[in-house]
Amino acid sequence: MSERSRQRRRRWSAPLAAVALTSCAVGPDFHRPGAPNTDHYLPTTPAAEQGQSGAPAAPAASAQRLLPGEELPGEWWQLFQSPPLQAAVRAALADSPTLAAANATLAAAQQQIIVARGALFPHLNANGGVTHTSGSSPTPLLAPTEYTLGLSASYALDVFGGARRGVEQQVALADLQRYQLAAAYLTLTGSVVNEALTIASTRLQIATTYELIESDRKNLKLTEREFQEGTAARTDVLTADAQLAADLTTLPSLRTQLEQARDALAVLTGHAPAQWAVHDFDIGEFTLPRELPLTLPSQLARQRPDVLAAEAQLHAQSAAIGVAYAGEFPSLTLSGSLSREALTAGALFHQFDTLRAAGAAVAAPLFAGGALQATTQAARDAYVAQNATYQGVVVSALGQVTDDLWALQNDAERMTVDQHSVDISAEALKLQQVSYTVGRSSVLQLIDAQRTYAQARLALVSAQVQQLQDTADLLVALGGAWWKDPRSLAAGAPPPPATTPPKP
Repeated sequence: MSERSRQRRRRWSAPLAAVALTSCAVGPDFHRPGAPNTDHYLPTTPAAEQGQSGAPAAPAASAQRLLPGEELPGEWWQLFQSPPLQAAVRAALADSPTLAAANATLAAAQQQIIVARGALFPHLNANGGVTHTSGSSPTPLLAPTEYTLGLSASYALDVFGGARRGVEQQVALADLQRYQLAAAYLTLTGSVVNEALTIASTRLQIATTYELIESDRKNLKLTEREFQEGTAARTDVLTADAQLAADLTTLPSLRTQLEQARDALAVLTGHAPAQWAVHDFDIGEFTLPRELPLTLPSQLARQRPDVLAAEAQLHAQSAAIGVAYAGEFPSLTLSGSLSREALTAGALFHQFDTLRAAGAAVAAPLFAGGALQATTQAARDAYVAQNATYQGVVVSALGQVTDDLWALQNDAERMTVDQHSVDISAEALKLQQVSYTVGRSSVLQLIDAQRTYAQARLALVSAQVQQLQDTADLLVALGGAWWKDPRSLAAGAPPPPATTPPKP
């Protein structure tokens, strides 16, 4: 090898060594946690097949069919086929202060990524100044004023990858804000559906309670007449009066519940209750979805916003280990400047002296009382804690879906029982009406049959509303397909497609 070749090799060896060093980053590389190793939610036991009570499965008339592995629709609330509900959700998504705040927080987090990336590039500054020098000597200085103009540059080499880990951390934190925005979107839509169902349910309860009160008043009036005629005891009058009072007592709480639901729905749409006319939902405006998509448990961990947010926090904490660990190694900074000096401002452009400077600085930590190592260890411990938190969020998500599946199963059984109760009370009422017509029963017996029928209908309506609410809860617990709706303002890459259908 010639001397010239050796000089060329030495000339490039130092830069290549620096590039090789900056190609690696200290600290662990993040790997996504594994998905739950299960293909079903409910325990595979006889209790899971028949229900905890051991009762037989509900008939198709009240049960819902689960579709394992099917994807959720983007606007999951459309499964209820209620135009007024869809309008309420649109209003909430358009004007919700919660979504606006979450979106602004996401935008701020994305700007922090740009700030962190700035550490990977050289910094170039323009410098200018004027210096006036004076002294106590009787002889004035020849150049009391000096003008300067120039450029300066500095570049902190990311030799050990601390800056790149910082960028990775900020990207993960931005992902965290994106998933928190998705969670706010999902919570908002779920809350709107539940408040709408509460309004419909409460209005029906109030109407049914008025029917019961009317029956109570008739019963009390007839009992008082029979008491005056001597055919009824005073205790019968007191019992009828107490029943009327008990039913009247339920009205104030029901009215309060209705007004609070209306106010809550107005607030969800971003309006003061006095400035927003809430639609009076009716239970007949909702259709129970007979088929429900059911996400894989493994897929659930890739689409629920709270699980994804916990994963983003875990990623950020992993990058924080690299940031802390890089602080234990030396730092290398290159700098340079080019400036002009002149005695007058105008001379900076035609009569000036040129100054050039270049240098490099190395700073190596020697002793910090163990603080640097402790910082790195603290970051590792925080990662372990966050990993445990992530696992807890996943388990809680699976548990929530499982609870909703149990609830739907029991709702179907309750609907069967309550429908049977309505059928029986309706038949009993018909018989009492016939019996009263031919004079074989009293008015009190007829009124009592009417009351029993009204109570059975109220129980059936309550079961219907509960089934609708539990259906909405399940759709929200499955993630609500927020990634498909651009109005979530957090649209990102969709979760990977499901491959194997689970057992419910």
